[in-house]
Amino acid sequence: MARTKLNPEFEIEVDGDLYIWWLQRAPQWSNDSLEWRGMAIGVRHKEGQRDAVLEYPPGPRPRFGAPQLKPAQVSTKLVANGIASAVLAGWEPLSRGKTVTIIVDATGS
Repeated sequence: MARTKLNPEFEIEVDGDLYIWWLQRAPQWSNDSLEWRGMAIGVRHKEGQRDAVLEYPPGPRPRFGAPQLKPAQVSTKLVANGIASAVLAGWEPLSRGKTVTIIVDATGS
């Protein structure tokens, strides 16, 4: 799936494998339950076909008028921890199938 300029992709190496990640969803208010939702990061193996979405817990709510989170501001260590946790949780990035959603903690574990 091609990403636009507004949603760029980044490469990261985790345990010797190359992965592609992108900011799927910035922290935002939920439409259905009016609660604050955390960011979500989309991930796939460089040569794989199966995506995973890493959902992080909501952090502190931003002040009114604060700038939006940009993908370049996301810590690579946080992404690497999330990918490693997803693989440990059973995500098989080189298999085929539906996108897997994995809920991780604030450190990506």
